[in-house]
Amino acid sequence: MKYVILIHSNPKPWGHPTDRFTDEGRAVPTAELDAADRAFDGLLAELSASGELVTGEALADPASATVYRWRSGESLASEGPFAETQEHLAGFFLIDCATRERAEQIATQFAGPGSVAELRPAFVWE
Repeated sequence: MKYVILIHSNPKPWGHPTDRFTDEGRAVPTAELDAADRAFDGLLAELSASGELVTGEALADPASATVYRWRSGESLASEGPFAETQEHLAGFFLIDCATRERAEQIATQFAGPGSVAELRPAFVWE
């Protein structure tokens, strides 16, 4: 079963890894952030080796986005960010796991200082 782990954050300035650019992340000692980075790199290596990591990408600043909405029978474009919100989509990882429990075990390791990880199953077309 495929799952998407959506990373929501609001770094200021926009940058990756986001925990280096959030208020919460700036409050964490550099040595702890470095250790967390090494652990995360290890997690990605483990998921790659097991075949559970399908892909992942960090996303650019929401201000660089263009949003397309359907209005009056046509698609209209507007510049981003499109929502007034505390957090924006900062990146995603697509994983392929045998069980929901395994996906949850993985997803818990993706939240960091100033960011939220959302686990969502990919839609299965029937």
